[in-house]
Amino acid sequence: MSRPILIAHRGASGARPEHTLAAYELAARSGADYLEPDLVATADGHLVARHENEISGTTDIADRPEFADRRTTKVFGDHRVTGWFTEDLTLEELRTLRCRERLPALRPGNTAYDGQFTVPTLAEILDLRARLSVELGRDLGVYVETKFPTYFRAIALPLEEPLMVALEDAGLNRPGAPVFLQSFELGNLVALRQELGARVPLIFLAERTGAPFDLVSAGDPRTYVDLLTPEGLADLAQAVDGVGPDKDLVVGRRPDGGLGEPTSLVGDAHSAGLQVHPWTFRQENEFLPTDLRGPDGTGDVVTEIRAHLAAGVDGFFTDHTDLGVQARAGAL
Repeated sequence: MSRPILIAHRGASGARPEHTLAAYELAARSGADYLEPDLVATADGHLVARHENEISGTTDIADRPEFADRRTTKVFGDHRVTGWFTEDLTLEELRTLRCRERLPALRPGNTAYDGQFTVPTLAEILDLRARLSVELGRDLGVYVETKFPTYFRAIALPLEEPLMVALEDAGLNRPGAPVFLQSFELGNLVALRQELGARVPLIFLAERTGAPFDLVSAGDPRTYVDLLTPEGLADLAQAVDGVGPDKDLVVGRRPDGGLGEPTSLVGDAHSAGLQVHPWTFRQENEFLPTDLRGPDGTGDVVTEIRAHLAAGVDGFFTDHTDLGVQARAGAL
């Protein structure tokens, strides 16, 4: 690639409620290369964009008495979650809800848009991509994450098959298409390539700690850290095209919490033939190294992004498309 790609994390989610068509459109118009929808399923098998399948924090469902009886508690591995879940609502029911800002204390300006937008479907996002590609005169991409694929398959609502149908229908399952598919689980990426014929790049996402849910469920002892060693990366390269690590795995933090030095991850991944797309760059202080924090609750994310670009990353996820554009322009 001629320059690192800018991935609009859940759209321009620093300026609009995340995973709304408004957030995606603003990101595209601000200069994003890729729009990033996270996909979960409804009760009737439609794919919609939410960061979590539990939606009380991003919609007004808790204020809707007609859905009071849908509140429930579910167990995901070691976690118990209480709330309302997309898989317990049909698409028609879900579309009666309105989106809200997920981080109102950190992004109070975004709350002005609460109640204005519906939860978008994958089909709507792909239609928006096509329309804006024509209008903006550039091939806008989508960078799709399948959320909790093992869980959704276990409840007979698999994400992968309808995703591949949607990409085929949009003419996007082909080499060179502006598409990446990503997951924190490894097995569904392997299935997408080997069983479902995905011909677009696959990205394995990695946390700083813990292990992929599908590997834990299968009794595989490998952790994210194991998979990011040179040996682990060489194994990953047999199945995927890149890794999406937590940004602190690329440029570490000093003991005092300040921005540290690059690790060996980018070089190790490149040696294995893998791209590196770290996540997620945000300007709010709590997400920044201590030495980049500002007095008003936000700080210098541009410097943080540039440090990662200097480390050689091939792309990056950010909530702030405009600042990502600024950071990339100054680093070229």
